[in-house]
Amino acid sequence: WGTSKKGTIPVNLLTEVVANASATASSSPPSSAASSGGGLFSGDEKIMDHPMKLNVGSEDFREFLFGEKKEEENDGVSLTRVDCGASGTAMITSDGRCFVMGSNKNGELGIGTDKKETSQPIHLPLPDPVAKASLGPNFSALLTTTGDLYTFGYGGSRINGMGCLGHGNMDPHPAPAIVTSLIEDGCLASDVHCGEYSTTVLTTEGEVLTCGAGSYGRLGNLETIDQLYLEPIELLGAEDVTSIACGHAFGLALNSSGIVHAWGRNNEGQLGTGMGLAADMYAMESLPRPIEGLLEGRTVVKIAAGHAHAAAVTNDGALFTWGMNYTHEPKLESSLLHAKIVDVACGKNYTLALDEEGRVYSMGKGKTGVLGLASTKVSNVPILVEGIPTEERVVSMSCGWDHVACATELK
Repeated sequence: WGTSKKGTIPVNLLTEVVANASATASSSPPSSAASSGGGLFSGDEKIMDHPMKLNVGSEDFREFLFGEKKEEENDGVSLTRVDCGASGTAMITSDGRCFVMGSNKNGELGIGTDKKETSQPIHLPLPDPVAKASLGPNFSALLTTTGDLYTFGYGGSRINGMGCLGHGNMDPHPAPAIVTSLIEDGCLASDVHCGEYSTTVLTTEGEVLTCGAGSYGRLGNLETIDQLYLEPIELLGAEDVTSIACGHAFGLALNSSGIVHAWGRNNEGQLGTGMGLAADMYAMESLPRPIEGLLEGRTVVKIAAGHAHAAAVTNDGALFTWGMNYTHEPKLESSLLHAKIVDVACGKNYTLALDEEGRVYSMGKGKTGVLGLASTKVSNVPILVEGIPTEERVVSMSCGWDHVACATELK
């Protein structure tokens, strides 16, 4: 659900899952989104403000993903992962192939420079199976199951910052190019996040590396100069980092003790470290700083970052959020204390939380339909997304800037 821009959502293949799921859709027949006329859509962009089903096992979807050819190589291959990005979507299959769709304005899809957008999935051929895609607003990255990293798209500039792709220069790459410096250093990547003009990588050894623009301290190494290659955040060297999350111009790192460190821009309180009496548009932390407040003494197990906000889940199932100028320190979402939260994901200006029963709750700005509440209003508290069939449980979530994908299984 959410907003399909430049083909980020295959709207022609979506079907209603609940009759009269929203007031905006009530005048439309509960068949496919393509037949709904203007009921689901607003203006030139297609807004789906409630969950709609994409049957990934259907022949229509398989033809959409793999093309018209009924090749033997696609027999038994299924969709296993969807990564929603800033302006694109990546679909990863069980055999490790990655297909991308959406905006390619800055080459962020890695499909060359001829197409500025695509609503048809395009395969990105790599020598090894793809484990994850991180699609940023200007450039993107692919992580393989063997720990190699490929980056592509906008390489930076002297104004915006150089070295976004980690190739030692600011040259753009229209197609995925392996980051050779990691191989030379003997590093294997386990996670990657692409921000506005910087890239953050977690290695299998628990080391956090950054490259790109140094402005606002987003590289976490005190200096605000650009880095052309991936370099370790030295202050996190003694930490056993288990996961990372990155927003537009800030980063988070969670260590094995359940402590979260934050660095980068803090103009909307997205670091959770407090801001004093007033917000400062230049506020930043150039070195990783532990997030305390209500998280002090608690064990965090999940973290997520949006454009200018973040969230964390603790081992006792509590959800904390901060940023977006709502709160500058972790705030307990007390309305969810009746549920045990096990996962969290953040989009541009919204948050999704998953409980142990497979139910999803959403909060934030709903203008683009991303809350899935059959409304485009703002919700400052988490609300249950009721449009998902009760016989199904959500097992994974991915939040783009303006669109959402959730995978479910039968209970």
